[in-house]
Amino acid sequence: MALKYFILIIAILAVVTSICHASDPSPLQDFCVAVNDSMNAVFVNGKFCKNPMDVTADDFFRPGLNMAGNTSNQLGSAVTAVNVNNLAGLNTLGISLARIDFAPYGLNPPHTHPRGTEVLALFEGTLYVGFVLSNPGPNMKNKLFTKILHPGDVFVFPVGLIHFQFNVGKTNAVAFAGLSSQNPGVITIANAVFGSDPPINDDVLAKAFQIEKKVVDYLQSQFWWDNN
Repeated sequence: MALKYFILIIAILAVVTSICHASDPSPLQDFCVAVNDSMNAVFVNGKFCKNPMDVTADDFFRPGLNMAGNTSNQLGSAVTAVNVNNLAGLNTLGISLARIDFAPYGLNPPHTHPRGTEVLALFEGTLYVGFVLSNPGPNMKNKLFTKILHPGDVFVFPVGLIHFQFNVGKTNAVAFAGLSSQNPGVITIANAVFGSDPPINDDVLAKAFQIEKKVVDYLQSQFWWDNN
């Protein structure tokens, strides 16, 4: 079992490494406001580099992806991310990794990664996955690409596009995803639109979604679960 996990992870990282230069070194966080005084700077585009003389093997090591995430939540899914924020050795390398666990009928809801393409490989279970293209020409609908995945199948979600994974099986599902950025970011659509702080004006959302304001108010009053 452990060997299968290892081979799967290596395969994902091999694929992502070949495309990592297409994303990094683009912005590695949502924004990075310039300052003239470097003494007052708190961030760079990415992370500051550790003195090479102080680097150890532990800087490139993180255990725990053999452990399932807690799927006892409203979505029935859990994402365990390995990125530069918890594995410092990934800094400047342009790759990261995630394990995604699904309870039966669990969902990783529609979301985007603004800074990375995702390559997902299914290890166990059955997933319905898909992504939606960016806005097309006038009088055209955004095209949806979907696929049913079985163990051993691989699917690619292009950078920045809205995508999802849904466990259509009666058993748990486990997938691993490689991403072409050390910090790809994630924007969960429902959380961002209806759970922002402060809330988006309900007039804006009512008109955008062409629904009544009381529906917007109801949606904004809900607790939007973050499975990351």
